[in-house]
Amino acid sequence: MIKVAINGYGTIGKRVADAVVAQKDMKVIGVSKTRPNAEAFVAKQRGYPLYIADISKKAAFEKAGLEVAGSVEEMCRAADVIVDATPGDVGATNKPLYEKIGVKAIWQGGEEHELAGFSFNSSCNYKDAIGRKFVRVVSCNTTGLCRIINEIDREFGVAHVHAVMVRRGSDPGEIKKGPIDAIVLDPVSVPSHHGPDVLSVLPHISITTMAMIVPTTMMHMHAIRITTKKAVNRDGVIGLINNHPRLGLIKKTAGIRSTAELKEFAMDLGRPRSDLYENCIFEDSIYAKENELCFFQAIHQEADVVVENVDAIRAMMNAEKDGDRSIATTNAALNFKTIQNNH
Repeated sequence: MIKVAINGYGTIGKRVADAVVAQKDMKVIGVSKTRPNAEAFVAKQRGYPLYIADISKKAAFEKAGLEVAGSVEEMCRAADVIVDATPGDVGATNKPLYEKIGVKAIWQGGEEHELAGFSFNSSCNYKDAIGRKFVRVVSCNTTGLCRIINEIDREFGVAHVHAVMVRRGSDPGEIKKGPIDAIVLDPVSVPSHHGPDVLSVLPHISITTMAMIVPTTMMHMHAIRITTKKAVNRDGVIGLINNHPRLGLIKKTAGIRSTAELKEFAMDLGRPRSDLYENCIFEDSIYAKENELCFFQAIHQEADVVVENVDAIRAMMNAEKDGDRSIATTNAALNFKTIQNNH
């Protein structure tokens, strides 16, 4: 049984914790918080031992009715692997602790590639993560891009990708962030960081990315144009999507044409937290002619990296050598079937 510690029980950390608990070969030995808040009470309700970064704040947690199991260092010492889900740039400050203890660690896409020296996507480079000490799971947008680009490249060859990311202004629970009445270029310069980040997983791909932030919290939307090396056909692309365990096809018959309707559908399906682990590719948007492929895909920023973290744990701990089997195991434990299987 792989002992997993979650350092940072927030948007990503709480989802990874629940996903880990669902696996038969893993268990959560602790989660960390910096202050007593609603998420700390959720951790208590879930039965996760609660550790804190600053042990001098123990009294404040206990006064709130939250039992403290110990310090973050004590939690890390008891773990086989740490999933660092602390806010962007904070994770880098934790590396010396992990190195001192000699524990394996996974960081999220808010950190730089150089921190771990290896960026991970289950569908693209699982085997290269086997046995590694440090791994970085790429961001939600990069995860979505890598999944579909890799599949198109295998089948048709990719000459160049041009992708525009229309990004949510903030996560739903954030109240102090995001544009109110503006479309913000983020950044104004081209390319955005997403293209270089794709190259950290798929270094041979030619890609240009642009990004903007809009006043919504639901999901990101990508407008993607791929120039292929071989002639591409629509039926072939749809077949690739249908056969991939983390690519979802939003069928025309569903009548969904917005992220709001997509999230409502996920809620109606009873998905935990209405999470969408898969790329949500709109069937009606798929245009394929000669060497040109275009489509829209929606990416749930809070969820798609969760399953990737679970697979990364398995690879790093040598628990499964085959990436496809790990993906299948992770998905099955979460009772996750891609969205086209539900309509």
